[in-house]
Amino acid sequence: MTLPLGFRYASIYARIRKVKKDDLALIVSDTTAHAAATFTTNLVQAAPVRLARKHLRTSRGTLRAILVNAGNANCATRTGDAVALETCQALAAHLGVPLDQILPASTGVIGVEMDARKIVRALPGLVRRLSEDRFQDVAEAILTTDLVPKTSFAEISVHGGSVRIAGMTKGSGMIHPRMATTLGFLMTDAAIAPSFLKPMLAAVTELSYNRLTVDGDTSTNDMLLLAANGASGLTLDPESREGFQQALTHVAQDLASQIAKDGEGARKRITIQVSGARTDQDAAQIARAIANSPLVKTAIAGSDANWGRILSAAGYSGATFNPSRVDIALQGMLVCHEGLAAAFSEATLKKQLDAPECFIQFRISGKGTGSARFWSCDLTEGYIRINASYRT
Repeated sequence: MTLPLGFRYASIYARIRKVKKDDLALIVSDTTAHAAATFTTNLVQAAPVRLARKHLRTSRGTLRAILVNAGNANCATRTGDAVALETCQALAAHLGVPLDQILPASTGVIGVEMDARKIVRALPGLVRRLSEDRFQDVAEAILTTDLVPKTSFAEISVHGGSVRIAGMTKGSGMIHPRMATTLGFLMTDAAIAPSFLKPMLAAVTELSYNRLTVDGDTSTNDMLLLAANGASGLTLDPESREGFQQALTHVAQDLASQIAKDGEGARKRITIQVSGARTDQDAAQIARAIANSPLVKTAIAGSDANWGRILSAAGYSGATFNPSRVDIALQGMLVCHEGLAAAFSEATLKKQLDAPECFIQFRISGKGTGSARFWSCDLTEGYIRINASYRT
C-alpha cells in the first residue's frame, strides 16, 4: 500500500448505524488541495451532494477535508440541508479551515431524518484520531451492504521523482453510474492545476465508474472526488501528465471492477468486452445493455450459455450493427458465429461458467473500430433477500 503524502485519515462510531461499527470518517489534506468531483445525475439529490457542489464552486475547486457518514443518506428529509451545513461548520471550526473547503458525503437509507448532534459530538474524537496510516479504517467505515473494503494504489515516476495515487470506494447495490452510484475518493500528492483536474477526472470516470452496473439503479448520493495536494513537490509536465492519467484510470477501473465483484448477492463478476462497433459510444451502449439485462445476469447465475439473451440485449441497446456479423464468446468459447448458433460443448462451458469470473466477448466483424469494456455481476436470490429488508 503506497499512500500519497500530506493526507491523514480517521474513523469513529457516531451511533448513526444500528450496529456498533465505525460510521463516520474523515479525510484531511494537510495543505489546501485542488479538487474536482462528479456527482449523481439523479434528479433527486441528497443534501450533502448539493452542499458539496456549492462548496466546490465557492472555494474555486479547493478542499481541506472530506466528511463521510454511513448508515443514513441524509436525503429526502426535512432537515437534510441544515444537518449537512451544521456538521460541516462544526468540522471547519475543529480544523480551523474555511467552511467551503469541507466536502460532505453520506450513504445509507433514504428518507430517514439524521440527527446532526450525533456527528457533532463525535467530531472531537474523530479529529484526535487523524493519522496518515488510517486509510484502511476509512475504507471500512464508509461501507454499507458491501462485504469487503475496496482500495487501489499506484506510484508513477515523473520528472524529479515519483508521485502517488490512492483510491477507496464503496458500493454494492443501487449501482448504475452515469455518474457513479457510489462514493469514491481518489487522492494524489502530485501538483495538478485545476484546469487539468476536471477534464482528467471526467475522462477517467467515463472509462471506469460509468462502465459499471450491478442493478441498473442510480443513487441519490453519488460522488467521485479527485484531490491533488501537491505534497510531493512535483508538478506534472505534459509528458508525465499522460502517464499519470493512465495510472489514475487504472486505479479507478480497479475500484469499479471491485464494486462489480462485491455486488449485492453476487457470486460472479461479469466482464463484457465489445469490439468492432461503429464508435466507442456505440460499443458502450451495447455493453451497457448486456450488463443491465436481468435475463443475461440470471443466465450467468445459473451457468446457462444462453447467448440469445446477449444478442437480444445488444439489439435493443440503441446502437446500430448488423446481427449477421456478430460473434459471441463466453469464457473464450465461441457460442454464436455470424449471428447464429456455433457448435460448442454445453457440459464443458457450463463447468467453466461455474467460475467466479465470467468473460463475455461481443465482436462485430467489419470496419468498425469502436470498443468498450464493462463490469457487472450475476443476479441471484441473495440480491432480493438483501433489498427486501434493507430499511428494516
